[in-house]
Amino acid sequence: MMRRRTLLATAPALLAAPAVYAQGSFPSRPVRMIVGFPPGGTTDIAARLMAQKMQPILGQPVIVENRTGAGGNIGSEYVVRAAPDGYTVLLGTIAGLSINPSLYSNMSFDPQADLAPISRVAMILNVLAIQAQKPWRDAAQLIAASKAAPLTFASSGAGGAGHLAGEQLNVMAGVQNIHVPYRGGAPLITDLMTGQVDFAFTPASGAQPQAETGRLRLIAVPTATRSRLMPELPTVAEAGLPGFDMTDWSALMAPRGVPAPIMETLIRATRAALTDPDLVGQLAQRKIDTVPTSPEELAAFIKAETDKWTPIIRASGATAS
Repeated sequence: MMRRRTLLATAPALLAAPAVYAQGSFPSRPVRMIVGFPPGGTTDIAARLMAQKMQPILGQPVIVENRTGAGGNIGSEYVVRAAPDGYTVLLGTIAGLSINPSLYSNMSFDPQADLAPISRVAMILNVLAIQAQKPWRDAAQLIAASKAAPLTFASSGAGGAGHLAGEQLNVMAGVQNIHVPYRGGAPLITDLMTGQVDFAFTPASGAQPQAETGRLRLIAVPTATRSRLMPELPTVAEAGLPGFDMTDWSALMAPRGVPAPIMETLIRATRAALTDPDLVGQLAQRKIDTVPTSPEELAAFIKAETDKWTPIIRASGATAS
């Protein structure tokens, strides 16, 4: 009788043991990091470098998987629908996390409600770039030209930082430049160099090498202040648009509902990777700053960015669906 009572008393603990063990052993298989943009772009490169640093910390491979389309929405939704077990995470961007909810009318998820923040990852330096043969020597001259007749501006896709920087320029300068979206940064740079489009706000990592060969001219940065990574470039604000600020960023997110112990493991691994001097140096070479944050700081940041861009998108009339 005593033995039966002992077994009955311990039964709940035995039934709960597999779940406790599963969390305690996380990860026991590879973790997938989803990127909503094509291979070779700035977000993809940052993801792959970070995955390399996270792998030895987690003791399992971290596999970068590109699920592209709809300004990052395809990748974001894939993670939203994934099992909340920590094995699928998203390296999201300003587009998918803060801009698309206002740009797309048919989104089936809410990034703030359906994704759990882990850490901000990077601040990506963009530059205002033009073909080297264009006559404009600075942003003020480009703005003056666009007031005389609309120019064309390229982006690597609707909803991205390049698109919204161009729309912000339209709103603040009172011009009507025409958006030309591309499927990624590589074809954008090609057409920019040949003059098929007039200008672009595009990552410095892709534009600077072409500027060094004399094919592009970099005339400004869209950030609120000059960048420590390229301090020689003036801001767009200095060209007569005070308050102009488009700072591109990325952040690591998980599906909502991942158990707290697993989230803590992901948070620790992410912070360790982002503070690794080798990773910091590699990203700085590509004009990317690492900016690890707490989940709470990231949640507040995403909300602030969403609140900032919603009225600008509405004022510009920009839509993607």
